[in-house]
Amino acid sequence: MAQAKVTDIEVHGVEQIPDAERTASPLDLFRLVFGGANTIATVVLGSFPIIFGLSFRDALLATLLGLIVGAAILAPMSLFGPRNGTNNAVSSSAHLGVHGRVVGSFLSLLTAIAFFSISVWSSGDVLVGGANRAIGLPQSDVAVGVAYGIFALLVLVVCIYGFRFMLLVNKIAVIAATLLFVLGVFAFSGTFDPGYAGIYGPGADAETNALYWPSFVGAVLIVMSNPVSFGAFLGDWARYIPRDTPAWKSMSAAFAAQLATLVPFLFGLVTAAVVATNAPDFIAEGNYVGGLLEVSPTWYFVPVCLIALIGGMSTGTTALYGTGLDFSSVFPRFSRVQATVFIGVIAIAFIFVGRFAFNVVQSISTFAVLIVTCTAPWMVVMMIGWAVRRGWYDSDSLQVFNRRQRGGRYWFNHGWNWRGLGAWLVSAALSICFVNVPDQFVGPLGDLANGIDLSIPVGLGVAAVLYPVLLFLFPEPADAFGPDGPRFAPAGPAAGTPITSVDDVVAQEVS
Repeated sequence: MAQAKVTDIEVHGVEQIPDAERTASPLDLFRLVFGGANTIATVVLGSFPIIFGLSFRDALLATLLGLIVGAAILAPMSLFGPRNGTNNAVSSSAHLGVHGRVVGSFLSLLTAIAFFSISVWSSGDVLVGGANRAIGLPQSDVAVGVAYGIFALLVLVVCIYGFRFMLLVNKIAVIAATLLFVLGVFAFSGTFDPGYAGIYGPGADAETNALYWPSFVGAVLIVMSNPVSFGAFLGDWARYIPRDTPAWKSMSAAFAAQLATLVPFLFGLVTAAVVATNAPDFIAEGNYVGGLLEVSPTWYFVPVCLIALIGGMSTGTTALYGTGLDFSSVFPRFSRVQATVFIGVIAIAFIFVGRFAFNVVQSISTFAVLIVTCTAPWMVVMMIGWAVRRGWYDSDSLQVFNRRQRGGRYWFNHGWNWRGLGAWLVSAALSICFVNVPDQFVGPLGDLANGIDLSIPVGLGVAAVLYPVLLFLFPEPADAFGPDGPRFAPAGPAAGTPITSVDDVVAQEVS
């Protein structure tokens, strides 16, 4: 079979990718994951440790800690795509049930829309602001709207073409954006002080210093949320990797891609420290983007605009592609292209209405935090499920929902596996209770740790304990496992539920 061209529109949805068409490599996965995060949106996240008042040294330590922990949590999510040839939401059928897998689909859907919006807003604002400083372009709503529209439409076109065209865009974006970030070393070398002390330390009063640990932990969790946000749709790209690819290669690619995002994170840290030193009012207002444009040398405005353009394309495509794919998985009557166009139009409308009519830019950032908070325990359920399954899955039974069928190995209780669902639901609910985003959202238990946001650690920890307990107390049917049986958990009696067509079942019930 001839390999599809880059300009061929991708026809595959969430059905299993044929082995002959799995021509991607772990390096391609690295490019897509890194490209999706090597953007202005990540730079803005990188500025938060400085905005929180940390010194440059402590901010760098918080960033490294958040990246390493987040990358370690994300890496195992790269295993499902090569093994099953489909996205992670469909693979979750094995652990949440044929119907329960919609949890992963909607988490991915909401995550993608949120980060697509954030990407377009942040990149569009930087592009217009940089153009204003460079050539005097007015920073009007019309100019901003045009920038948003260009970004959004370009992203939609790339996503319609699909995986291979998106891979081409990210191959270029990874190299170009990285070089532009490195160019920033020369732009800010004369104004950056690595000894920047922040607001905490010997000269600060006791009340201020009491906020140090909440600020440090908050910075770690914000950085960690970036790799965790990729968990629900990492399989969108990994499904094109051959099934016999060693697991360590896929995991290494995902892990290394997140470590590579130290490039934009470090750019955010360095420039935020420069802004805090030379234009502190911007940091006090939390306006990092305005401060960045204020302190950038004139000759660096064009590179900043290019970073915004390239990064907006890269993040937007990785987000919107997953959105269309997951919508087609929840509503199988839609093809991938139809779902991408449908969701793309809705997402673009949301971007304009949310920015100009209701000004929900800050609120969508908080919404993204809540989504990531709910995604983290779902990832734990998936990873523990992989270990218990010994990495064995019945790819045909995973597709029952998409084929409008019932039954199979993963039918459990009428299509719901309440073990995995229960562990996720309890963990996500408790996790949200511990969210602490000042002036935006503070859960009922958000102030329990003196202002420290414990949402993600709580979600991860509760799921890691509760799900194995449920598997032990209520063993899953023996035929949900492979020939070697489960690992670390007992198996119950075989369910023996045959796969039947929904139409056949309806016809029998009518007769």
